[in-house]
Amino acid sequence: MPKQSNVQKVFDAVADKYDLMNSLMSFGLHHLWKKKFIAMIEPYKTHSLLDVAGGTGDIAMGFLDNGGGKAIICDINNNMLIAGDKKRIDNGSFNKYKENLSTMCEDAQDLPFEDNSFDRVTISFGIRNVESIQKALDEMFRVTKVGGKFLCMEFLRPESDTITRKIYDFFSFNCIPMIGKIVIGDEKPYQYLVDSIRAFPKKDDFIKMLEESGFKMVKTKVLLKDVVAIYTCYKLSK
Repeated sequence: MPKQSNVQKVFDAVADKYDLMNSLMSFGLHHLWKKKFIAMIEPYKTHSLLDVAGGTGDIAMGFLDNGGGKAIICDINNNMLIAGDKKRIDNGSFNKYKENLSTMCEDAQDLPFEDNSFDRVTISFGIRNVESIQKALDEMFRVTKVGGKFLCMEFLRPESDTITRKIYDFFSFNCIPMIGKIVIGDEKPYQYLVDSIRAFPKKDDFIKMLEESGFKMVKTKVLLKDVVAIYTCYKLSK
């Protein structure tokens, strides 16, 4: 089965449990990681944000809450976008965001926006799920404005042998699929998610991919040693 079809099935299965899934995958630390990620976006009232693979919208909402101008949540899975709208309706925040927040069901590899459209482009825990990582990076570079900033947060591919990595890998690769079976009655979506971390490019290789897309001044901020990192870079020319 093509990767994109597999990803579609996975997120169809977990859309209603997406936030719980993130908590399980990160020991609940994803809330702190996202807070740091949003601060590194450096939101400003004139800035526009495209959050690719934005899921239920935590990053886009955080961007707006911290002074950003307008945001678009873009995700290939419409069930994820619906789950985000439902969450905002249920918690009474839908009207708060409706003027400055919109959603679009689109593929990261074929974004329906003109060149140089957004001041900030982000993707968090989503780049490893696209069919062609390089093609998606090329597209995100294309729609970033000259002088704009791109940020990506992703789990690191297992390479090290530190105690932190060992504990995390044991929990993720042995326990999460089992918990997934308990939570949604199927371990396969969770097994795919942990397997996708193993298949992701090494940190240095991913940096090279960012540079090949055209991004400059690439920096890496490791949030949890050998487990998760934020990549930041800029589009300095067309």
